[in-house]
Amino acid sequence: MAFVEKLLRVDKTLSVAVYLQIANGIIAYIRQGTLKPGAGLPASRVLARALQVHRQTVVAAYDELYAQSWIEVVPRKGIFVAKNLPDVLPRPIREVVQTHRLPAETGFAVSEKEGVFRPFIKGVEGNLVINDGFPDTRIAPIELLVREYRRFGSYRFTHKYLTYGPEQGSENLRTELARFLSETRGLQVGASDILITKGVQMALYLCAQVLLSKKDNVIVGEPGYLGASEVFAQTGANLETVPVDAHGIDLDAVEAICRKKKVRLVYVIPHHHTPTTVTLSSERRMRLLELAMKYRFAIIEDDYDFDFHYTSSPILPLASADYYGNVIYVGSFCKTIAPGIRIGFMVAPRNLLVQATRLRKLIDRQGEQLLEEAIANLLKNGDIGRHLKKANKLYHERRDILCRLLKEHLGDHLSFEIPDGGFAVWTTYRNGLKPAEVAERASVLGLTVSDGSTYFHDKTVPHHSVRLGFASLNASELEEAVGILKKAIQKLL
Repeated sequence: MAFVEKLLRVDKTLSVAVYLQIANGIIAYIRQGTLKPGAGLPASRVLARALQVHRQTVVAAYDELYAQSWIEVVPRKGIFVAKNLPDVLPRPIREVVQTHRLPAETGFAVSEKEGVFRPFIKGVEGNLVINDGFPDTRIAPIELLVREYRRFGSYRFTHKYLTYGPEQGSENLRTELARFLSETRGLQVGASDILITKGVQMALYLCAQVLLSKKDNVIVGEPGYLGASEVFAQTGANLETVPVDAHGIDLDAVEAICRKKKVRLVYVIPHHHTPTTVTLSSERRMRLLELAMKYRFAIIEDDYDFDFHYTSSPILPLASADYYGNVIYVGSFCKTIAPGIRIGFMVAPRNLLVQATRLRKLIDRQGEQLLEEAIANLLKNGDIGRHLKKANKLYHERRDILCRLLKEHLGDHLSFEIPDGGFAVWTTYRNGLKPAEVAERASVLGLTVSDGSTYFHDKTVPHHSVRLGFASLNASELEEAVGILKKAIQKLL
């Protein structure tokens, strides 16, 4: 047994608990065959003295090993390696097993769905990144979120949040979210009016699947958020594009389409439209609601970054003035906290919400209850509200820094309007500069920037605009990024 004491080592500086280091060490030696089934193990006091740890630490290690069936405890005799070890090797299907690799294609037919799929592509390692407009994950209130997880860890009723729960989402989160939406957006809703989703994208997918059938007509902005357009196109719906100007989508164009065709859905981003960053004016909001009532179409109002305004007061959502049940309001905390925190929401009339909830259950039985409960507490405690105030101040400063740098260093090569909120500046290259060529040259110089390919539905017409995100870069990073962009452009002229 002294043999075991000499084999084991513990490092109290590691993040892994010491008792787990001991348990994992013994398991490793059992698997290697160094400790044979039936071999005796030292008493907890002896092993604790040899490893210079508290006896209860060794007791905890042995408890862990016993729970996993690696050891046996024989009264008045001692602790022994289990004779029937928990690791069971699977038996092969055939006596002779060939090296197996996953086939490149299925042995059955798989139909290709319409639409464009753009997989996630990791950026060039080491490059500075001007993204399309994401929050700075470095300022995300993760320590507050971890605090809530720890708090739940000490609650005697935590177990109930680790089992199955409401398909519609945590009742606590929906209650707190209803209050938050009422205070910030004027939405008079309750917990039963909200469905929690995995970000806005899931909400869009659920809406599309519930509302749309093949050849239904859907109106979207041009340029626009192609992530939504692809969801609609996947159902077999027809996309009708309308121009976007300084005041939002062109409603004359919307009505012209409605006069000719039956429109099922209009998709709109009212604040800081993706990609142009413009805000839908109050007059157009009211007219859009009137058109929806007249022509009986649904409106999906994607208010993904309502909480980020710098130089003007936000306009209340269309949903706050919808008296006829035409608006489906979607948003998320992916921009509020961080893109990796996949908490979104849908607010809609009850009959549609029931259908969306049923479909959500088929896709993903429910959300992550523990995360939802933690977010509910952050809302209730005012932590998210305080974070938003700090983030708005910081992003406001970064917006001003980027716009100043663009004007000073690239004013002759691109044009832009200062956005009143959001995370990015919509810029248009001048002098015949092509976004793809600029992006390629910048990448070589150490900067990843948009190539402009993901904003317009019509790929036959050349476009010269890109989004330059400022929120995720600090002052020195913004200065460096603009410097590299300037060098890339100069090399192309």
